[in-house]
Amino acid sequence: MKILTLADLESKYLWDYYESGKLAGLDLVLSCGDLKSIYLDFIATFCACPVLYVRGNHDEHYAQTPPEGCQCIDGKLVTYHGVRILGLGGSMRYRPGLYQYTDSQMTRRAARLYAPIHRHKGFDILLTHAPARGMNDGDDLAHRGFTVFNTLIDKYQPSYFVHGHVHMSYGWQFPRLSQRGQTRIVNAYERYIIEI
Repeated sequence: MKILTLADLESKYLWDYYESGKLAGLDLVLSCGDLKSIYLDFIATFCACPVLYVRGNHDEHYAQTPPEGCQCIDGKLVTYHGVRILGLGGSMRYRPGLYQYTDSQMTRRAARLYAPIHRHKGFDILLTHAPARGMNDGDDLAHRGFTVFNTLIDKYQPSYFVHGHVHMSYGWQFPRLSQRGQTRIVNAYERYIIEI
């Protein structure tokens, strides 16, 4: 399965310089958040596969204008063609606003998903906005990762952990790819293709 992952920056390659066929051959699109609704609308219109997303900390506008033709999987476990995807959006709470959580709040959000995870015998992709604590995250509160993501990865060993939030343009300490156990970690900043 060929999956396009997106986060944080609308890709000029896909949007401004779109040509027919650039979105061909995809089986699924996963958005890690902080993207304009009209951008995801565009992606959903021109690709022949589902677009699933979680919310980022700058996606408050989704409350009034959610991306059309896309499915929010924030706080859910969904299965698509046998691939189990667990979605947990948002970032560490660093200011007032929607889609921001303390570490304990995110732990409680994840705990509500343990029954579906058990029923589905785990998951294949953990899709989040923020990174995991101590794994390619920042030192500042705004870019700090969540501890519970480490717990989920260590316990269930999904094939992929896909996140955004820490822009690769911030510096070398935010790599595109890394590994934790059997789990491949992908920073989906702008766009990246994975296969499962």
